[in-house]
Amino acid sequence: MTLEPLARPARLRPGARVAVVAPSGPVPADRLERGLDLLRGWDLDPYAAPHVLDTHPRLGHLAGTDEDRARDLQEAWCDPGVDAVLCARGGYGAHRMVDLLDWSVIRAAGPKVFVGYSDITVLHEAFALRAGFSTLHGPMVATEVFLKDEATRQALRSTLFEPESVRTLGLDAAAALVPGTARGITFGGCVSLLAADAGTPGARTSARGGLLVIEDTGEEPYRLDGILTRLLRIGALDGISGVVCGSWEACGPYEGIRVVLLDRLGSLGIPVVEELGFGHGPTALTVPLGVPAVLDAPADGGRCTLTAQVPALV
Repeated sequence: MTLEPLARPARLRPGARVAVVAPSGPVPADRLERGLDLLRGWDLDPYAAPHVLDTHPRLGHLAGTDEDRARDLQEAWCDPGVDAVLCARGGYGAHRMVDLLDWSVIRAAGPKVFVGYSDITVLHEAFALRAGFSTLHGPMVATEVFLKDEATRQALRSTLFEPESVRTLGLDAAAALVPGTARGITFGGCVSLLAADAGTPGARTSARGGLLVIEDTGEEPYRLDGILTRLLRIGALDGISGVVCGSWEACGPYEGIRVVLLDRLGSLGIPVVEELGFGHGPTALTVPLGVPAVLDAPADGGRCTLTAQVPALV
């Protein structure tokens, strides 16, 4: 089965109601409030879901119980007065709550703007596979990159309000590991989460015709080797048309990461681009998932880009 474009949500307008949820790890209150203030400065109407600042009573790495985290997300999604659902941060925990969501109810509510990355990869995959909705791999409200990096904020703001203005992505540092041009439907996220998701209920069984978007943090070269090898062994990368790599923050010397990427992905015979500028790095561009796109990796050292063939939002 070849990947098909997913249903895109509507763009935001001034005054749009925005829910901020915490599907994964605990959220620092001061960072959350600063992030909400930034959203208010965009003429949005943000609010923190009821359990955003919770911490699990026994497991301190979780933002409240699995049930409460799932309830916050589902209630926000199913509230017709809410136009977008933004994640506060990643961490760990989405795997624990994703199956507690009623995906038939979410699907019936229709697509909405959904933004996050890192551990939120699990939810990106679920929205794509269980609901058929396009989502945004982008910065989270209570993270340092959103609070401190203007390019990160501007990319997200433009995507939310004027998505046609940011259809082409790519920092100047982007380069071709394997040159060429590829077309496909964007999917992916944090590559260790994609590997962890494989084989679980509702997980992706085919990525044919997909443009794989990957990045990660804290995975040394040998661990990244294992992650990519697992995806290759189970056939998760069969038929993909290209690979778009973002940042590899705290993954060891980048030269070691590059060697692994070339070794594991170079033999696929498809274009591979490095350092496009999304993920856990100092700049986190917003990448639409579930949309048709073109990856351009010139052999002559020209600028490498990922261009969405349609705006991320309608």
